[in-house]
Amino acid sequence: MATERSSKSNFVFQRQVAFIGIGLFIAKLLAWHLTNSDAVFSDAMESIVNIVAGFLGLYSLYVAAKPRDTGHPYGHGKAEFVTSGIEGGLIIFAGIIIIIQAVDSLLHGNVPKKLDWGILIVGVTAGINYLMGYISYKKGIRENSLVLQSSGKHLQSDTFTTLGVVLSLVLVYFTKIYWIDAVVALLFGGYIIFIGYQIIRKSLSGIMDEADVRLLTKLSKLLNENRQRDWVDIHNVRIQQHGSELHIDAHLTLPWYYDLRTAHNEMEEVYKLIGKNSERTIEFNFHLDDCKPFSCEICELWECKVRQHSFKKKIEWNDSTIAQLNKHDVNT
Repeated sequence: MATERSSKSNFVFQRQVAFIGIGLFIAKLLAWHLTNSDAVFSDAMESIVNIVAGFLGLYSLYVAAKPRDTGHPYGHGKAEFVTSGIEGGLIIFAGIIIIIQAVDSLLHGNVPKKLDWGILIVGVTAGINYLMGYISYKKGIRENSLVLQSSGKHLQSDTFTTLGVVLSLVLVYFTKIYWIDAVVALLFGGYIIFIGYQIIRKSLSGIMDEADVRLLTKLSKLLNENRQRDWVDIHNVRIQQHGSELHIDAHLTLPWYYDLRTAHNEMEEVYKLIGKNSERTIEFNFHLDDCKPFSCEICELWECKVRQHSFKKKIEWNDSTIAQLNKHDVNT
């Protein structure tokens, strides 16, 4: 229920971002009409990407919120990674357009007019963009939504390019050196291309289930601080992200002589420990392993009556060791 409310909240917020983007685009078109500035025109064209990205994000949140079905047993959360990747591509495309426009200005020249109006209008849009981007990114972190995070980064990067336009307009207004706005636009075009690359890189890592060291480190620390002596070993831990939800696979090694009910109860204790210390919905898929003779050397269950070897080494669980494919031994 909490996940459903969160999805609806994200959807409503993203819808607001999309429609505010349309309003800002209209304002920038007005500023371009008044100033005839190439820099303002390129900024307005970049806002088209904001609008498209906003509605893409809106659609992805709608898809991600759909319940699981027989065709999508893990849900639809991966849609966020796909649309974020498209958004990153659009940001790069916008950066290229800005660079092309700036180069054209440098080669052919252009004389802006009514720069005071352009400074005022574009400056106001920059402030609104940054505020919306800040709120979107913080909400994305809080709700673990890649769409809102990438949307927030996009809006904030757009703010910096818009401020670059404002700066160029101010400088041109006072110096009458008309090529300044084109140079500033050129620099910020390169900057947003870099931002687009970062967003694509993050979305691809999600699609390909790249290991998240931050999540593994947090999980290993939690397990280390609360480990029980009969939790002989944990390994082959893998964490997948499906939208705001997590799916955790792992192998838990327990004493070989535990009956099924006892082993299952221990596994449930691990589930409860992780679940109550996470703000995200988690689906678990643990495989229970029985301990082997070599496990005695890392086992701290001192009272074990069937121990075959003396204890030699405690395995510290960290992001690297819990992700190890095979059971641990003293040589790990």
